[in-house]
Amino acid sequence: MARYLVVAHRTAKSPELAAKLKELLAQDPEARFVLLVPAVPPPGWVYEENEVRRRAEEEAAAAKRALEAQGIPVEEAKAGDISPLLAIEEELLAHPGAYQAIVLSTLPPGLSRWLRLDVHTQAERFGLPVIHVIAQAA
Repeated sequence: MARYLVVAHRTAKSPELAAKLKELLAQDPEARFVLLVPAVPPPGWVYEENEVRRRAEEEAAAAKRALEAQGIPVEEAKAGDISPLLAIEEELLAHPGAYQAIVLSTLPPGLSRWLRLDVHTQAERFGLPVIHVIAQAA
């Protein structure tokens, strides 16, 4: 049974992410997923950190319900740090050896801030396979 860390924000409820998770389930029917939604601040310079985190928690809960409604087992859905890389690092440090791969879902090139920040490549530094899904915002 593989356990995957699924990292997404605006694409957490996308059909493309759901299709990839279903594909992983087809390969391993015992696969389990933990959804991590980084607390991405709104555009601009001013934001309330607690409000951003609360919104990420709400998005994580809504995405968990949407994925489970499609038969995808989500063990847990949680908000993470504003930085997607720091959010991943904190989760991996909190649960050493718990994950077999990272599924990173981003918006397409040109729209994705995470792609501009090279998160998909930098996440490889954690020593796990990174499965990159390009999705439209849900």
